Amino acid sequence: MQNIPEWLLNLDSEDFAFIKRFILSSGSLKEVAKEYGVSYPTVRLRLDRLIQKINLNDQIMGEEPYIALIKRLALEDKLDFETAKLLIHEYQKLEEEKNL
Repeated sequence: MQNIPEWLLNLDSEDFAFIKRFILSSGSLKEVAKEYGVSYPTVRLRLDRLIQKINLNDQIMGEEPYIALIKRLALEDKLDFETAKLLIHEYQKLEEEKNL
């Protein structure tokens, strides 16, 4: 299990199900949409969200733990992105003030 990338370990079961379906459909978003019974734009949005989640996870790896937590909560839809941005901005402001 040591060779499994961190970004993969941070995906949930729904992400794995989507990835499996995507691979089994040879990467056809139209086919995935048909299998899920949703529109192509809905599947495209789901894929974009998964890409965003993976990219953000890579960015989080070297970040300050509080900021990483806020970003993870936003990715998991436990916190909206605007609130996450505000919390991170305010935290960074406080950290800057402490360092003055």
